[in-house]
Amino acid sequence: MRFASRISNGAPVSQTLASSLPRQLALALDHAESYARDDFLSGPCNEEPLRLIDCWPEWPAGAIALVGPEGSGKTHLATIWAAASGARVASGHALSEAEIPAALATGALVVEDAAAAPEGRVLFHLINLAREENAFLLLTARTPPAAWPFAIPDLVSRLRALPVTTLQAPDDLMLRAVIVKLAADRQLALDEGVVRYLSTHIERSFAAARRAVIALDHEALRQRRPPTRALAAEIVRDTA
Repeated sequence: MRFASRISNGAPVSQTLASSLPRQLALALDHAESYARDDFLSGPCNEEPLRLIDCWPEWPAGAIALVGPEGSGKTHLATIWAAASGARVASGHALSEAEIPAALATGALVVEDAAAAPEGRVLFHLINLAREENAFLLLTARTPPAAWPFAIPDLVSRLRALPVTTLQAPDDLMLRAVIVKLAADRQLALDEGVVRYLSTHIERSFAAARRAVIALDHEALRQRRPPTRALAAEIVRDTA
């Protein structure tokens, strides 16, 4: 059990002794999330984007915008598509005009957070070259392309013409499933009561679920306590 592994060798420290010890600083260790196709949680909030990713290369256009709020699954879907298409992955804020031909070398490219491209002409050149070479583009962002902060008229026209597929906010069932997955990615075992409590006391969003699970994990580690409903209530109260 993961909690037991956090206790130093010997018997667990008693609650009384633990409360008298100085506050300990939990180490912020990285926990890799699984972006495998089998680990993607599908439901009404994401079924249309998932269907579009799965039907590649039968896309309605060579370039698609994948839009959704923070933590909604854009990177997961983009990773699934990159594995299927052989696409390279670039960050919008790091795009440069000189690197565009190499980025399109495989005939497919993911641009994460495309709205953050430093210059409109870079994105304009990318879309034009991809069209000329019949390459596929998957552009991810939190807002629709029509809202991206670019002023070049021809680019604005091309962005408005992009097919857009949108990830919606999770329903109750999806939110609980996401909490379970995020906890499992961190090797954190949550019982149903904890999952139910979190899902009904946090904002209904993927980002809020991630913040809650991370906070619960850190506090369980710092306090040397299991991730109980009582600890979850403390987390929710402290972050309200």
